[in-house]
Amino acid sequence: MSEHDKLDEAANHLEAATEAMKQNFQHIQSMMDEFAKSHENLNMDPFNLSAAYSEWLKAATSDPKKLVDANMRFFQNSMALSQQMFNAMLGQSSKPVITEEAGDRRFKHEDWSNNPVFGTIKQSYLLTSKWMRDVVQDVEGLDEKTAEKVEFFTERYLDALSPTNFAATNPAVIEKVLETKGENLISGLKNMMADMDNGSGQLNIRMTDTEAFTLGENVAATPGKVVFQNRMFQLIQYTPTTEKVLKRPLMIVPPWINKFYILDLQPKNSMLKWLTDQGHTVFVVSWVNPDETYRDVGFETYMKEGVLTAVDAVEAATGESDINAIGYCIGGTLLSLTLSYMKQIGDERIKSATFFTTMIDFSEPGELGVFIDEEQIQNIEERMDTQGYLDGAGMSGAFNLMRANDLIWSFYINNYLLGNDARPFDLLFWNSDSTRMPAKMHSWYLRNMYLENQLCKPQAVTVEGVDIDLSKIDIPSCFISAVDDHIAPWLSTYKGAKLLGGKTRFILGGSGHIAGIVNPPTQVKYGYRFTDDLPDDPQTWADSAEQFEGSWWPEWDKWVRALDNKQVAARKPGSGALKVIEDAPGTYVKCRLGEPVPKLETTVIKPVAKKTATKAKASATKKPAAKKATAKKPASKKAETKPVAKAKPATKKSTDTAGAKQSATVKKTEAAKSPAKAKSAAKKPVAKAEEPAKQQTEADAKKDSDQK
Repeated sequence: MSEHDKLDEAANHLEAATEAMKQNFQHIQSMMDEFAKSHENLNMDPFNLSAAYSEWLKAATSDPKKLVDANMRFFQNSMALSQQMFNAMLGQSSKPVITEEAGDRRFKHEDWSNNPVFGTIKQSYLLTSKWMRDVVQDVEGLDEKTAEKVEFFTERYLDALSPTNFAATNPAVIEKVLETKGENLISGLKNMMADMDNGSGQLNIRMTDTEAFTLGENVAATPGKVVFQNRMFQLIQYTPTTEKVLKRPLMIVPPWINKFYILDLQPKNSMLKWLTDQGHTVFVVSWVNPDETYRDVGFETYMKEGVLTAVDAVEAATGESDINAIGYCIGGTLLSLTLSYMKQIGDERIKSATFFTTMIDFSEPGELGVFIDEEQIQNIEERMDTQGYLDGAGMSGAFNLMRANDLIWSFYINNYLLGNDARPFDLLFWNSDSTRMPAKMHSWYLRNMYLENQLCKPQAVTVEGVDIDLSKIDIPSCFISAVDDHIAPWLSTYKGAKLLGGKTRFILGGSGHIAGIVNPPTQVKYGYRFTDDLPDDPQTWADSAEQFEGSWWPEWDKWVRALDNKQVAARKPGSGALKVIEDAPGTYVKCRLGEPVPKLETTVIKPVAKKTATKAKASATKKPAAKKATAKKPASKKAETKPVAKAKPATKKSTDTAGAKQSATVKKTEAAKSPAKAKSAAKKPVAKAEEPAKQQTEADAKKDSDQK
């Protein structure tokens, strides 16, 4: 082929490629127009930023010197960058005017450093970012809450403006466009449209290949059995792997904002498997993923029909009335409230409490605080009034915003600009498996915890007629926090640790909210520090606490064993009073967004006679507790000064439980057989340790009444 023919062929190929790219971009434009029409009613200011930035502008313009100084620095740096670009065009190298921070993975492509054009684009972006930070930070006359919001969303705006997020200024995307003639952009836009539709108009980026994982097979696969269930949770007992186990069983209360199997992703990093291998009899609460029928379920229901019922079930399954408990995140917040309630009514079955990344003092909520104010809560409540719940995708979006470059824009580039399919990753599969929040519960939680910070104040919160006072919790406690946690900042969790009345250990691990907890000893990373002496100033504590290498898991295991190291023969699920219902991980955890709650049969724990049972019943009959209707009065003084012996948890009034030792599974329809008894039962006192055990039909009738 002659040189002329080669040029003609190259020209033809270029013309064909140009025409293909033109058609592709026309296709993109039509898709964008269609999408805009279908989502024109979106709320474009859900965080009320217009008001916040108006306040900032008013305060900023009152100090013109600050603006002038920032503008002058920006001008000088821009001139230096122009000189550097001119030198590069002449083949001369010079020191960058500005460089990205260490660990910024956005600019890892070699062209950002080796190509003068992309190098100038990167530095121009970094200089502009620095200028914007200078003008929004430390503005006098701006209230702290508004300043935090402005600074937070300015950072998110700068994240969005990064040249890596645009096809024309990202060298990796340009390479892909030339390679595929623009097909990657069409594939990416299709991915984006699908994600927007799945998110009901909000961009819910698919982070992983959800088809690559199956619960019970390659995630949440630690062997165990469901041994109890009610409308709020299933209780999983894990199969022992040792001949002997600790006498005290271990009950874990995970958050219901997401699902429990973050503690059981793969065998190599499963905390549940590790705990079982250490000789713990492990029970885990698997919360229901509520739908609109749960709109009136409150925080107290998670206590009564959740934690308290789980304690009854653990005791029934093992025959042990002494229990170690763990609460994770909001599960720990719930556990602290429950422990105070139990203390007031004389229930002392939980002998130690561990709190993973748990806030009980919400005075310093960190970056989450920018999402909490009266106006934003009202917006959330309006959405929940319509749906009956808060969709988990909205909450995960707020969490992702806090680490936007890692949890939003990296997937935006991969899925939308490069047009790649999402890759399989177990942690991101879990992160995408969102849950719903009942309207009543979530509104109460946001207002009483984040907005008003009531839990840390003695007697500011009343549950079931009992005033909550965390200082009354006198059992040994251990707080586990993570130094880079942006959801439960360790400075806040440290303040909460000092509220309890018993001996408290504080362990500070590395990394963040998830990796700081899911840190198995085999990985030997992050490190931790701890002490049992907690000075008032957390930074003083951090400076004086000794640093250790590796995972904190073995350190915690030594701590809990030192409390009681007695051992018994291993307990197999179903060997006690609670029989096996189904294999782990159970039914509730498999319910995804958009699916109704599965209707399960309710396990009833029947009372079993034992030496102290008669005494418990007599005590409960003789000394009833104060009525539930009393707004600010705890249980009667007699109940406080003469608590019933700890071996009588069977007296708890619960929707799903009636005692402490046997179990049976009955259909909910049986509850209607005894309406008269149910009506009578509703009038009886609520104090858990002082109430006679209810019959199965009474419990089920009350449960149906609650659901209505």
